[in-house]
Amino acid sequence: MTLTSTVRPVVGSIPAADSSSIASGGGGGRFAVRGRGLAIAALVLAAINLRPAVASLGPVLAEVRESFGMSATVAGLLTSVPALCFAVVGATAPLLARRWGTAGAVAVGATALALGLAVRPWAGGTPLFLAMSALAFAGIALANVLLPVVVKQWFPDRVGAMTGLYSVALNLGASTAAAVTVPLTGAFGGDWRLGLGVWAVAAALALPLWIRLARDRTRERPLPAAAGTVAAARPAGPRLWREPVALALAVFFGLQSTAAYVIMGWLPQIFRDAGLPASTAGLLFAVIALLGVPLSFGLSAVAGRLPRQSGVAVGLGLFGLAGFAGLAVAPAAAPWVWAVLLGISNSAFPLSLTMIALRGRDASVVVRLSAFAQSAGYLLAIPGPIVVGALYQHSGSWRVPLALMTALMVPQMIAGYLAGRDRRIG
Repeated sequence: MTLTSTVRPVVGSIPAADSSSIASGGGGGRFAVRGRGLAIAALVLAAINLRPAVASLGPVLAEVRESFGMSATVAGLLTSVPALCFAVVGATAPLLARRWGTAGAVAVGATALALGLAVRPWAGGTPLFLAMSALAFAGIALANVLLPVVVKQWFPDRVGAMTGLYSVALNLGASTAAAVTVPLTGAFGGDWRLGLGVWAVAAALALPLWIRLARDRTRERPLPAAAGTVAAARPAGPRLWREPVALALAVFFGLQSTAAYVIMGWLPQIFRDAGLPASTAGLLFAVIALLGVPLSFGLSAVAGRLPRQSGVAVGLGLFGLAGFAGLAVAPAAAPWVWAVLLGISNSAFPLSLTMIALRGRDASVVVRLSAFAQSAGYLLAIPGPIVVGALYQHSGSWRVPLALMTALMVPQMIAGYLAGRDRRIG
């Protein structure tokens, strides 16, 4: 799910830290060990909190809608807000990092996340609920972009391992939120506000660590002024909007993001409407998130060694097609099968990031390609959950919106096939 936003443009713009400075930590080996331990703890806590704001909402969406008199169309808008924040707010992350430092900007994001999660359950109406959700998602957008920068700055010799660590933490946070929000709500006397609000406490736990980490700027290298800005997309080189491979990557990224946000926002409700208990619906979504842990590692490793990723992209699309079609025809007949199929299909996200890195001839092209594909892709993903909600509201059934999602797997496979060809830009 979504899941690391515009990561590569920032990572690619930061030079690796000098190994001697890392070893010394600017203040002795003992300080370096303590500092890195603090960085690991802060990184893991931040990653755990990147998805509960979204994943906890789906299992209790019916109660939220009933409390606020929220239509399905407005609920669809709510599930599109993360993509909008990732596309818009994430672009400001490098600018904030230049002003406050990387860890300081993450601390700002953690504050926004905790505040948004704490206030939104007690909102007096739909507008404030949407606004507080957007505030929380804005905080997530900052962390999405900047956590890989933290890895680059604090662990230049362990980038792969630390990236894997926070990827695992991210998926565990999503699966935990999906699985336990309903039981927590039950433990609080059936009050969904407390079931959602408890995740603000989890977000707040990370804030002191990031404030402490922000005080140490010795590992931070200044971000280039153009990083993550419009100017970064305008150096001499190929015009990406005219490159078929770049366009295919943007469409593939956007369509897989559409599927991911529909799954995150609506899947628990689909299963509940099919007659499954709310707790089971949450567990089914948790299965999808848990599948992302091994698949993100394995798929990226395998795809990175292949000259063409077209077959992998088409194969993942077929899993998604089968999963959405099964939900449309008989959601309660084999819910665990549909969840597994959609969980496998959701691995199109790490595949898209891998293909972005492989399609550029050098780092400068990859930076621009990543910015183009992800920004355009997230914008493309915004209407999907809204349209699904509107179709559900007007048809009174999930068959029409799920038929749409099944059909969208076809252009996703076509775009993935074109994006996965052995071509290079630049």
